[in-house]
Amino acid sequence: MLRSREKMERKKMEEENQCKRKLRVCVATCNRADYSKLAPIMSGIKMHPDEFELEVVVLGSHLIDDYGNTFRMIEQDDFDIGSKLHTIVRGEDEAAMVESVGLALVKLPDVLQRLSPDILVIHGDRFDALALATAAALMNIRILHVEGGEVSGTIDDSIRHAISKLAHYHACCTRGAEQHLIAMCEDHTRILLAGCPVYDKLLSSNHRDDYMDIIKSWLGDDSQECEYIVALQHPVTTDIQHSIKIYGLMLDALLSFNKKTLILYPNIDAGSKEMVRVMRKKGIEQHPNFRAVKHIPFEQFIQLVKHAGCMIGNSSCGVREAGAFGTPVINLGTRQTGRETGENVLHVRDADTHNKIYHALELQFGKRYPCSKIYGDGNAVPRILKFLRAIDLNEPLQKTFCFPPVRDCISQDIDHILETQSALAVDLGGTNLRVAIVSMRGKIVRKYTQPNPKTFEARMQLMLKMCADAMQDTVCLNCRILGVGVSTGGRVNPQEGVVLHSTKLIQEWSSVDLRTPISDALHLPVWIDNDGNCAALAERKFGHGKGVENFVTVITGTGIGGGIIHHNELVHGSTFCAAELGHIMVSLEGPECSCGSRGCIEAYASGFALQREAKRLHDEDQLKVDGMDVKLTEPITAAHLINAAKLGNSRADAVLNKASTALGIGIINILHIVNPTLVILSGVLASYYQAPVKRIISERALDSAQKIEVVTTDLEEPALLGAASMVLDYATRRLY
Repeated sequence: MLRSREKMERKKMEEENQCKRKLRVCVATCNRADYSKLAPIMSGIKMHPDEFELEVVVLGSHLIDDYGNTFRMIEQDDFDIGSKLHTIVRGEDEAAMVESVGLALVKLPDVLQRLSPDILVIHGDRFDALALATAAALMNIRILHVEGGEVSGTIDDSIRHAISKLAHYHACCTRGAEQHLIAMCEDHTRILLAGCPVYDKLLSSNHRDDYMDIIKSWLGDDSQECEYIVALQHPVTTDIQHSIKIYGLMLDALLSFNKKTLILYPNIDAGSKEMVRVMRKKGIEQHPNFRAVKHIPFEQFIQLVKHAGCMIGNSSCGVREAGAFGTPVINLGTRQTGRETGENVLHVRDADTHNKIYHALELQFGKRYPCSKIYGDGNAVPRILKFLRAIDLNEPLQKTFCFPPVRDCISQDIDHILETQSALAVDLGGTNLRVAIVSMRGKIVRKYTQPNPKTFEARMQLMLKMCADAMQDTVCLNCRILGVGVSTGGRVNPQEGVVLHSTKLIQEWSSVDLRTPISDALHLPVWIDNDGNCAALAERKFGHGKGVENFVTVITGTGIGGGIIHHNELVHGSTFCAAELGHIMVSLEGPECSCGSRGCIEAYASGFALQREAKRLHDEDQLKVDGMDVKLTEPITAAHLINAAKLGNSRADAVLNKASTALGIGIINILHIVNPTLVILSGVLASYYQAPVKRIISERALDSAQKIEVVTTDLEEPALLGAASMVLDYATRRLY
């Protein structure tokens, strides 16, 4: 029974292993340098065919003859290349690099879609790798980035960090690189401190008995161990001219130093052609001390570096791989600034002549340093394979960032915004000065009212004091004031915040800059407009005009005013006197208006006009009727006229009929000019005028305008709400 149970368990495990899908890993290599780091990983994957399925994509300078057609060494290493992409646009300048990235982005989607890998392995900081990472991230393919988090000079830093932000997983080489990735808010659970994969090969096979044969094959039969120099320098793309200058000085120093030198051609970065021209101009390719080569197989190259008397240039190989052998290195310029290095590296950041470089050669040549394991201990590949096995393909693809804790920001929850973000609204009326705190929802949180002083100085002083008092109250009311909106009678230039001239009810109020003193006192933005325009704005944001593209608001109060909304925007006119609806003339010989003209709507239908007519009837003893009580001390108002008409006073009714007709005809003129879809009546007389105006429109307007809706406002404080709406609309545009 025990044997039977063991047999069943083995069978079950075998079935589970068969059901477990192989991890499809695509390794993309762009040049000879990154292949040296990726090859050990590729070999490790290939050694476990039961767990992994390897796909190899080759692009970039691997496929260019000038750089040695290095794809052949991948084939010689017995890797099957699934796709070869010619992605390099020749030119070796900045534009060519950009065009090469674009060409790679055009070609990569088809390849990645066909291969459909579970994970794409990318190395380093080359522009080709950036194209790979961009394409894979947009196609929802998981990315493992090798050697992220390191710091160096040139544009490589930016590209490397950009790839890290696109990558889902990271295999870094040093403790410092790991800390950099964590500081960049990468999830620490997806970061593996593996070490550099190339160190697995360096530390396991750094000694070869045939190393002298390799040296002689590349440098000549008379070459000796530690009696030659390896030179490898690339352009610095962020400072091409300076890097070319340093390159020329390096060649001058090497010529003067008079030692055998193996010099490799620079990589494909912008500026490489200029470097080659400098090399040829100095006759390096024909000089007996120099051997200029495009490519050396990596296994042979590391033997040449190990046994060199010195390595010079700005290649990462000098600050990384050479440390494993203790080879003395001279690092030139800024390309590797920030790299972690061992004591074998001597930096020459800048030089005006070749003397400084020559002196560095004297100091370094022939020395030996302790071997450094900063970049690895020889076990990177097993760690990376274990890391790959642990990847859960069912976990969300969307990467998350581990941001450090910060102070709570102001809540952006919509309900919180609508409750706490508020405006300070000011209504400068003929009788009263009113200030209110208005919330985003249009709720008047608190209102302050004072009689409006007659003089300019007193009026300004009171307004600023009331605003300051309101600002103090906002603290306990939990309101955040975004700005101040001011509604006032008369003609206003809202662009400059200036009252050009006001009504007769507000004296000493012409060419007054309201914006500057209020803004200076409260340190807030200030918006100012005519009270009729503010009423229209209030309707647009909080009232019947909400969502209506074209409508007109008509205020029927002490005077007649209003505002026009056309295509969702307030109409101001060229001199800011549009929508002076009260001064539309409906008669050539009508009563005199406050504007100095005759026959205006305001002269017939305003509260002031009705009060005037009521007083006239009262003086003629023709106002009072049965059931109507008028006290001797009581001032006569428009309300008395309306009450008398309701009780059957024919003279009062005739006055009101004429006023309604004048208002209705004026509104018909508006309908025929701007053709709104809605008319909103506001003010104390709105409810009385609604029915007569509708009747007159139906009798006298064009057929196309007769069915335009006429409603009365539901807003209790249109002037204050309109002033607030200017603030709430403009000050919050960035948030919505």
